[in-house]
Amino acid sequence: MGTGLSINIIRGLFLAVCIAIGIIIAKSFEAEPYLGAIIGGCYGALLIVLDHLLRYFTFRGFSHGTMGLMVGLFCAWLVLRVDFFDNAWFQGIKNYETIENVVKLTVYTGLGFMGTMLALRSNREEFSFIIPYVRFRQDSLMEQPLVVDTNIIIDGRIPKVCETGFLGGTIIIPRFVLDELHILADSTDPIKKERGRRGLDSVNTLKQTSGLQVSIHESRMETEELIDTKLIQLARRLGAHLVTNDANLGKVARLQGVKILNFNDLARALRPTVTPGDQLELALVKEGKDEGQAVGYLPDGTMIVVNHAVRLIGQSVEVIVSGALQTSAGRLIFADLRENSPLVGGGKQRAGKGPKAKATL
Repeated sequence: MGTGLSINIIRGLFLAVCIAIGIIIAKSFEAEPYLGAIIGGCYGALLIVLDHLLRYFTFRGFSHGTMGLMVGLFCAWLVLRVDFFDNAWFQGIKNYETIENVVKLTVYTGLGFMGTMLALRSNREEFSFIIPYVRFRQDSLMEQPLVVDTNIIIDGRIPKVCETGFLGGTIIIPRFVLDELHILADSTDPIKKERGRRGLDSVNTLKQTSGLQVSIHESRMETEELIDTKLIQLARRLGAHLVTNDANLGKVARLQGVKILNFNDLARALRPTVTPGDQLELALVKEGKDEGQAVGYLPDGTMIVVNHAVRLIGQSVEVIVSGALQTSAGRLIFADLRENSPLVGGGKQRAGKGPKAKATL
């Protein structure tokens, strides 16, 4: 049973209980039962509407607000300990007691409100002033909720990353993202259909990953038309990180204060650093642009051009990096065949089962 369905069932039961209580109270006062049912139903509906308006208000926010309210009321109590109303001038004023009660209520209400609002805008580190020498442990990335977009689900890498343990906690999949995947999976375009099915398979894999909680957020946010805008607003409301591989979405989200986890940035950060003098074992797959050159690729897709190796295309050879060049298309690495290599020096070619690239840095 989904979370949204469970909430609606509880709301329906609560409304029915309120109506029943209204009928019982009406009978106890010898009033018409339908009048009690209407009053009880209105009371229950009012609380349900209030719950809907506070649907993005988390328990953490409630605890912060409660703590701020306590601090504000305590400050009001301290202020009112100084009894300004003992002065004979105040006591001579007409309706003295009423004015005193109004002033006290105003002070308690004002400082309570200010304490609550300040607490809601504060993080848990700032609450350390309440309990000296005790600091709350900061939330780690593993505890932060993660909102995922459509592209990162279709990408297919997020289940594998979660299986390794680098990402964990709660993965939040918005309902409008699932709807988009469903539309793609039902598309007549074979490419879109394959992308949609791959995305749905990724969602199922995420749900089966141990130690990972996958939550479907039911808010469809009909007031917004753009999916990217919905994702950013949802991440801000939930205080979550946004996981994506869309660079433009990441830029817009950062401008609005949303933390971004971009898998493409992660992949670039994990690329091995290749410097002149490094030894690599590389599979040569095609001819290079210049005469005698052969081309191979590292596992991350980096192209390596090997001089005087065209005759060894289709074989795995040992090379030594001689230089690198940064181009608009990416990083281009040049290498030479390793001297005294058994693949070259002995004049014998290695018989392998197929090309295989392996970096031994």
